[in-house]
Amino acid sequence: MRVARQIEQLSKAQLTEIAHPALYGLDETHLVQFEQFLLTSATATAFKKMQQQAQSDGINIQICSAYRNFERQMAIWNGKAQGKRPLLDINNNPVHFANLTDEQLVDAILCWSALPGASRHHWGTDIDVFDANNISKTELQLVTAEYIDNGPCALLAQWLVDNAARFGFYLPYQPDQSGVSPEAWHISYYPESSLFLSQYRAESLRLLLSQAEITLQSALLKQLDKLVEHYVFYVASAPKSSNKYSNNLLEKPNL
Repeated sequence: MRVARQIEQLSKAQLTEIAHPALYGLDETHLVQFEQFLLTSATATAFKKMQQQAQSDGINIQICSAYRNFERQMAIWNGKAQGKRPLLDINNNPVHFANLTDEQLVDAILCWSALPGASRHHWGTDIDVFDANNISKTELQLVTAEYIDNGPCALLAQWLVDNAARFGFYLPYQPDQSGVSPEAWHISYYPESSLFLSQYRAESLRLLLSQAEITLQSALLKQLDKLVEHYVFYVASAPKSSNKYSNNLLEKPNL
């Protein structure tokens, strides 16, 4: 098991308390290479099929972000918490972090960035996508304006609403259905991600964060159960998977 350097100080006994380390970005051995990204094998296969169908419909779906480990997610978090990365509100306006309490700063960061160990990008089932026919990856900002009205990825966003479920994908972050702000670019391979979510435990995250060199640690641990409930478990409901596929996953989880 490959474990992020930031939590190497955890004892072997503590690590055994975490039933599925991959759920927290601590293990990537269940993933396969897809282009320059890491995904679960089933996610990669399903995405390739969806990509081919979209191509025939004139849309060039490409991945801009996929798997991130615990250490990488913590670098993003610490950068925003320390004022080294831009911090935006739900309307994409800059937030001046120096004027916020620790609790307010936690909420401001979580508007767009997941808590380390609590990101769906740890699983290999969730990806951010864009339409490469209309915008390059270097130009992409992953903001709502790019995916609505006349934005370069607006056609892709509508295509995903109409077609993603046919290939096993759905959008977990939808208006009034999730703690995280709506993300029209974030899709999840729900036959696996639904199972992974059901196996997620706040107690394991608490253990990790209590040992990690994470900014705002005290404020996070004080309200961690509430944060996990709101930002991890409060997501749009996934379509129902076939019983056969779900049972196979439960018998032999890919973790």
